[in-house]
Amino acid sequence: MRILLIGAGGRLGTAVHQALTARNHTVVTAGRSSGDLRYDITDPAQITALYDEAAQGGQLDAVASAAGSVPYKPVADMTPQDWTAAFNGKVLGQLELVRQGLGRIAPRGSFTLITGVLARSPIVTGSAASMANGAVEAFVRAASVEIAPQRINAVSPTVFTEALDVYGASFPGFPPVDLAAVAQAYVRAIEGPETGRILELGD
Repeated sequence: MRILLIGAGGRLGTAVHQALTARNHTVVTAGRSSGDLRYDITDPAQITALYDEAAQGGQLDAVASAAGSVPYKPVADMTPQDWTAAFNGKVLGQLELVRQGLGRIAPRGSFTLITGVLARSPIVTGSAASMANGAVEAFVRAASVEIAPQRINAVSPTVFTEALDVYGASFPGFPPVDLAAVAQAYVRAIEGPETGRILELGD
């Protein structure tokens, strides 16, 4: 398959890239500051340009996103700008990748988005992440009934084992998940038949 991978330069994206190339897929990487193609997916116009450039190498069979950012603050300290930043950083770009990609990928192609455990299990200061992840997951379920035979799924892991030194204190008692296992969930979503699924890992 020819797969467009967004956020391939990050911790998760690197693992997904390795898993996909190990299975002999052609992976076109994209990101704001690294990758084969340099675009910011929080800007819908740049998503259009990304697809235009990616299409020059041939039709895409799948699009996978491993990118997204949100602010972490107590609810009382959140501002309207913070909520907007969470929506733009985690939700809008991924939804636009799907909307604009419907006519850009193969008729039976797929989209795989990234969410996270905070959609179902909150932590202190994580309200923006919970909101964003929940929005993406609701979209995946809704979009799946409209876009068939194209498919859409989301990968929703808990804290990464490899990131416990940085984030472990914020996720007390949460069983961590190895990046290799998360990457295999992307393989499952891309190569398998499922659609409308939230592939939960680690909790």
